[in-house]
Amino acid sequence: MKRNRRTSAVAVLTLAALVTGTGAGFAATTTPSATPVATHAFGTAPATATAPTQSFHGALPAPTGPYAAGEDVIHLTDESRPDPWVPSSGPRQLTVTMVYPAVPGTGTPAPYMTLGEAAGILQRRNVPASSGVTPESLSAVTTHAFGGARPQRGKHPLVVLSPSSENPRMTLTSLATDLASHGYVVALVGHTYEDSGETLANGQTPPCAICDDPTLDFDAEAVNRARDESFVIDQLTHGNTTWPLAHLIDKHEIGTAGHSLGGAAAADTMIADPRVRAGVNMDGTFHPVPTPGQIDRPFLMLGIADSHTPGSGDGIVWDRAWAALGGYKKWLTVTGADHFIFSDLDLLLEQAGFPTPPFSPERGVAITREYVTAFFDQTLKGIHSPLLDGPSPNNPDVVFQR
Repeated sequence: MKRNRRTSAVAVLTLAALVTGTGAGFAATTTPSATPVATHAFGTAPATATAPTQSFHGALPAPTGPYAAGEDVIHLTDESRPDPWVPSSGPRQLTVTMVYPAVPGTGTPAPYMTLGEAAGILQRRNVPASSGVTPESLSAVTTHAFGGARPQRGKHPLVVLSPSSENPRMTLTSLATDLASHGYVVALVGHTYEDSGETLANGQTPPCAICDDPTLDFDAEAVNRARDESFVIDQLTHGNTTWPLAHLIDKHEIGTAGHSLGGAAAADTMIADPRVRAGVNMDGTFHPVPTPGQIDRPFLMLGIADSHTPGSGDGIVWDRAWAALGGYKKWLTVTGADHFIFSDLDLLLEQAGFPTPPFSPERGVAITREYVTAFFDQTLKGIHSPLLDGPSPNNPDVVFQR
């Protein structure tokens, strides 16, 4: 499939007026949490929108679990693999935000992203200065994550997260901090050269190299993301040289989840990497669609009703994927929601004073957190979650399709 903007991949980008959208040898460094940090991406404002004049002060919802969310940012280099998009840059480099269960009251507030990442977003999305959104205010979005926080004792399942097409890793920060607060170590993977910019170990923030390439298909990008995820898992489960807190990870309990193209990458990672025991696709078309026997472990398909109802639209693709899945599986849709409810984007758009889709962004974040956490609790921790048994009176907008 060519890289045209499909509903399943980037969906309502025009509605996201402001807030858009491994191997052998390696070199790793840890960046203090006061510099590169969690993330999101702002989108192009519609021509009819009136830009707000107030200053932007964004804040993500506080985590709902009993633990605080600690945060580190690490940099990895896969010496065995040249960068697929810019081979002249050398081996594949990745920036990864690690979010982990921490002791409340320890550490210092972590920024949302680096100034370089924030500037890259605003430049790519042509956000006007009159919007009140600056690199400084975007970087300063409250994340409720804390750099240098003291970790909780014990071992915890690892969940690897991949964002939507053209959007940096920070777009899934709300989900990452909540998972950490419920006892998960989370790796937010920045896919270099695939979005508005990820700050690398050398301090540079290279722009997207493939976003405007009409010849690139989603299959190639999703499969490359799966390679990124497996490399990150390699480095996090082979001692503490990559990340000093790697001892927190239970290497036998690993899951992956992603939004849009990141959801396709979650499926591809499960196909390629048997260490991953459970996966979640949040509103993404499968690239490629799995075949019977490729995924025989638990999988959750969580999408919006407009795009992913069985028998219509991209739901037809999900029908094929559903038939191929061999393990415990659920297919849920959210009625009335838009593509970006599974990320931070609609929420930050609303806080910046721009028009938002009718579905409550706060509600979208809550649904995403609740159902993804319940799924991983059941599949990685062995904790039965009644939430996954069927429709809930507390969540009438969540429909159990299958």
